[in-house]
Amino acid sequence: MSTSGTRGRGPLEAVIFDWAGTIVDYGSFAPTKVLMEAFQERGVAVSLAEARVPMGLPKWHHIQALGRLPAVAQRWKTHMDRPFTTEDVDALYARFMPLQMAYIGAYSQPIPGAIELVAALRAQGVRTGGSSGYPRAVMDRLVQCAREQGLELDHTLAGDELKPGGRPGPWMALANVIELGVRDVAACVKVDDTEPGIAEGLGAGMWTVGIAVSGNEMGLSQVEVEALDPAELHRKREQIGATFRDWGAHYVIDTVADLPRVLAHIEARRSQGERP
Repeated sequence: MSTSGTRGRGPLEAVIFDWAGTIVDYGSFAPTKVLMEAFQERGVAVSLAEARVPMGLPKWHHIQALGRLPAVAQRWKTHMDRPFTTEDVDALYARFMPLQMAYIGAYSQPIPGAIELVAALRAQGVRTGGSSGYPRAVMDRLVQCAREQGLELDHTLAGDELKPGGRPGPWMALANVIELGVRDVAACVKVDDTEPGIAEGLGAGMWTVGIAVSGNEMGLSQVEVEALDPAELHRKREQIGATFRDWGAHYVIDTVADLPRVLAHIEARRSQGERP
């Protein structure tokens, strides 16, 4: 453990990753498409852009926030002839679960570079944790699918398994710290593609890194990203980067494949005594 004179200057101890849009599911499509389908079954259309607005929250709260978006709330009231209620959130969540369990395997492919990154961190003695807005049952299935493809973190927390709650609070990140045996939260990095996930890392006292291109804010598949005009991709990347910086992210990268250079920069700053 660092002494009082060197505390905060040691190597990084852990990296805590979000899942969808960060290390799997390029574009973060699994949760959005399922939510759109669940609402559509009730006769209320929800756009992909609307479904992405509350991304990062635990899924019950995601559904609640989505139903409270002014345009969605108005469509719900028009179709149902009554306001959106907590009972509606419960019913939609009950439908969301089997739909998400059915779809999650199809959206479990690791994002390019993720497998190699986690292996390199493990070889360096850096522990890896995960947090997600997915419920535990869905997370278990996703972890299994990812493991079968060669991607496995040391520990992962789901959005519904901690009593205080999930994001934007710091509890999942801090629970990872405890489980992984981390001695200094300032020696941890939180990597995420959503505002609640960045808030989670900041609240836990960690360095935070936003994912601009493979995540929810870009909202495009890898094929769609590669087909973009370079000038348009640059414009979108800059716009998303500014958004992440407004949220308080210390760094913004395209995908996790770019993370090693950021980790090296953070370690250099730590060697000078800097903290998040």
